[in-house]
Amino acid sequence: MTFTTALDSQLQPDLSAKVAAHPCYGKAAHFRFGRIHVPVAPKCNIQCGYCVRKYDCPNENRPGVTTKVVSPEQALTTIRQAMKADSRMTVLGIAGPGDPLANSASLETFLLAKEEFPGLVKCVSTNGLALPERVEELHKAGVTALTITINAVDPEVGQHIYTHVRYQGKTYRDREAFEILSANQLAGLKEAVRLGMVVKVNSVLIPGVNDQHMVEIARVVSALGAYVMNIMPLIPQAKFKDVIPPTPAELAAIRTECEKHIKQFMNCRQCRADAVGVPGEEDCSTDNSCTPKFLNDQAPMNLQPRKKV
Repeated sequence: MTFTTALDSQLQPDLSAKVAAHPCYGKAAHFRFGRIHVPVAPKCNIQCGYCVRKYDCPNENRPGVTTKVVSPEQALTTIRQAMKADSRMTVLGIAGPGDPLANSASLETFLLAKEEFPGLVKCVSTNGLALPERVEELHKAGVTALTITINAVDPEVGQHIYTHVRYQGKTYRDREAFEILSANQLAGLKEAVRLGMVVKVNSVLIPGVNDQHMVEIARVVSALGAYVMNIMPLIPQAKFKDVIPPTPAELAAIRTECEKHIKQFMNCRQCRADAVGVPGEEDCSTDNSCTPKFLNDQAPMNLQPRKKV
């Protein structure tokens, strides 16, 4: 029995079925099923060195961008229209454009969707800073799939990736910021697994920063019960705009080493916060074709400018 099949056999039957229908957890589902990302979460509580978030960004496919931010009620309209347009939709996800757990609209959306769309897998993607205090309410709202972006587990590495975190009303920087973030990520991961969630760990591979640290991340998160790891190549921007991204060969080599510790997902499209569709289909990886046209018919929320911290 391989490492992957051994882990799959440990999943409860209902969770195993949900994983099988989640296009971001396995290769087969990636080409068969679709996800509906609803962009209800504009605020973020940390600043990653590689992240540039633009709310109105129609022509890029990358995390942190969306055509517009919508309300929970508008999100329900998106879900209805998406499911009417394509019966292959199996997952409702909230992945930004900020951090879902820094926005009350995320939980409200899941609660509304739980009533109207009980058959959809509920999924959230978070940096994990607020996870320990929010994971229980996510569980009660029907979330069964959780993605945590963990780019380091060692402060010597992590302090170079994050500019600051905003936690419990206070701003922390440098090493102290990472230590708070990392402790919450790992504690939240452990609790999510205890509650029965299937956890995926996203890690951004930044050459010269955490490329030699990926195996340690894999080892640590696997020991805490994470199901799968998704190593994504750096998109050079912001603080790391001058860093050359990893080559496909470098990415493959690191994934191979990490696979000795945890299952690897290798089909990630690094998609937008408003992506809708089957990610494995060719058109879904070009321009803004993952953004549903009907989303443009909805009026955006009236957002206040983000304050600097």
